[in-house]
Amino acid sequence: MSQGSDANAPTTLDDGKNRHMTAGGAPKAGRKEWIGLGILALPTLLVALDVFVLLLALPHLSADLGANSNQQLWIMDIYGFMVAGFLVPMGTLGDRIGRRKLLLMGGAAFGAASLLAAFATSPGMLIAARVLLGIAGAAISPSTLALISTMFKDEKQRATAIGLWASCFTLGAIIGPMLGGVMLEHFWWGSLFLMGVPVMVLLLITGPKVLPESANPEAGGIDLPSVALNLGTTIPVIYGIKDLARNGWHPLPVAAIVLGVVLGTLFVRRQRTLTSPLLDVTLFRHGRFNASLLGLLAYSLIGGTVMLLMTQYFQAAQRMSPFDSGLGLLPGMAAATVSFMVCPIIARKVRPAYVIGAGLVGVVTVLLVFSQLSADSGTTTLVVGFAVFSFCGAPLVALGTNMVVGTVPPEKAGSAGALSQISNEFGAALGVATLGTLGLAVYRDQIHSTVPAGVPAGAADAARDSVSGAAAASHGLPGQMADALMEPVRAAFTGGIHTVAAVAAGLIAVAGVFFVALMRHIPPIGQEQAAPAEAEAEPAEEKILAA
Repeated sequence: MSQGSDANAPTTLDDGKNRHMTAGGAPKAGRKEWIGLGILALPTLLVALDVFVLLLALPHLSADLGANSNQQLWIMDIYGFMVAGFLVPMGTLGDRIGRRKLLLMGGAAFGAASLLAAFATSPGMLIAARVLLGIAGAAISPSTLALISTMFKDEKQRATAIGLWASCFTLGAIIGPMLGGVMLEHFWWGSLFLMGVPVMVLLLITGPKVLPESANPEAGGIDLPSVALNLGTTIPVIYGIKDLARNGWHPLPVAAIVLGVVLGTLFVRRQRTLTSPLLDVTLFRHGRFNASLLGLLAYSLIGGTVMLLMTQYFQAAQRMSPFDSGLGLLPGMAAATVSFMVCPIIARKVRPAYVIGAGLVGVVTVLLVFSQLSADSGTTTLVVGFAVFSFCGAPLVALGTNMVVGTVPPEKAGSAGALSQISNEFGAALGVATLGTLGLAVYRDQIHSTVPAGVPAGAADAARDSVSGAAAASHGLPGQMADALMEPVRAAFTGGIHTVAAVAAGLIAVAGVFFVALMRHIPPIGQEQAAPAEAEAEPAEEKILAA
């Protein structure tokens, strides 16, 4: 199915002033649609921002509410668990009842849960609020992407709109630490959650006026056993992966992953027998759809790990504050935002696979540079390298997401949007669990025999466990002894970065070659489909991916 398979779908035009037809017959978006995109950007930005501001607020709310370490982990993690678990049900629900209706319902729930979180009086109350925020966030993300595919039928405009939408996630990372830091200086930690209330009120007021309603009129009801199986698949697997990355191998997370895989198998089998499945597994027969999802998974796997290692290096090895560490990531986030806006324009002249492939060459180059860092390199190389990394990786996210939603029929846009977000969730968790664990193993191997003599046993053990443990232990040591401990710590952690960067470069290089080879026949955005000789190769390639 071609990227613009939904371009000829019937569309009701608002009037002859705001929209007109393209040469291919697809209605071109006008002022109302672009205003609607701005409204959709607000909740998307807020959902992204919610994660980053909590990182700053956690020490303050933990002290105020008396949250222990276990409760702190649940306050942080439960939001992501709920988002990942409910993405597919919410995406499918939007296809059935209407994407705008679900978006407004999710916005109202997000605002109410934000109020509950802001005025929480106990850790349990805050965790419950975070559960509701996660479920509401899962309703918002696929609904916004599905509405974009409905509002922007023209391929060029849709690619630009998705690029702008994707930039909201990086803008959240840019604004979050800065805005959160300012607000915490003047207000209490609950004020960070209150930021969501006026945004959602604005959405509820303006959404019905500028956003169209779209749904699949032939969709059946929601199969509740499928919802239960989906939650039983996603949440245990995400939990298990995160726990393994955090605490190493032990029975509980392994059992959770096994349980998730078993329930996932039952989920897929059930979907094949239903007339109206929760998730249409026939979507995975399309090679372009599969390749795009795998590309998003691969990049989020690498990108999440790189960000984790950088923040650890800044805070632990270089003793930077969390706020300063966040500032170190800002050039990369700004570069990604620019790239999200530019790459759809370039892809109108150059085939998307080649734009993505060229970007991945830059990503691999940066990773190879990271694999040669020295312990005395400081932060400049990492900051500049991450900016180049983010700029070069953004085309895969923007254009890959456009391919996902452009491949499926309009009535399944919600499901497609949910799956693109699931790829990002799983990729980030899997990257930390695999590449992050690899970096930790290298660190422990190198630091084991290099802790200076004379360091207290407790501090030495903490340093051998992790770089964050070494940083915490060094604060209780005399100045010269602390410096003597942190010198081998920096060297060992840099060794871990070397290994992770080299492995990541190999993985993304293979993924890039695979992606370009299978997607090279796709023409530039807005142009006619490939010539017959090239188009004939597409089914064979898609059969490879579908298998």
